[in-house]
Amino acid sequence: MRAILPLLLIILTTSNLIGSNKNDEKMKISERQQLAVVWTSSDPEVAEKVCFMYTQNAKLKGWFNEVVLVVWGPSAKLLSENKVLQERVKQMIADGVKVEACVACANMYGVADQLAAMGIEVKPMGPVLTVYLKENWKVLTF
Repeated sequence: MRAILPLLLIILTTSNLIGSNKNDEKMKISERQQLAVVWTSSDPEVAEKVCFMYTQNAKLKGWFNEVVLVVWGPSAKLLSENKVLQERVKQMIADGVKVEACVACANMYGVADQLAAMGIEVKPMGPVLTVYLKENWKVLTF
């Protein structure tokens, strides 16, 4: 019996550590606070099959507490023309993703009002992205 007791203690301690590792992993994931996804591509396949999929899941699955999609450059024009992508962006907004667009780029393409009508905050993005970078947001670019 004395030989079994230390073995049981080791097993119980190890199983508790294994269980807490899973909880610790979940905790670390939830501690990853802020993600900014900068979408610049004019390729609808990149938007639909990579950029939007990751951005939306990052919010829905709680990988990050705060998720921002930044519409910048050619993506502004693509979004103004593509109804499927517009619906996806509206769904992301409904799911809690904040969507912002560069006003300079939107004005270059003549789509600022159209983006704003979708619920996108159209504003100068240079200073905003600089804050994201300086405040150690995770920044991903497509």
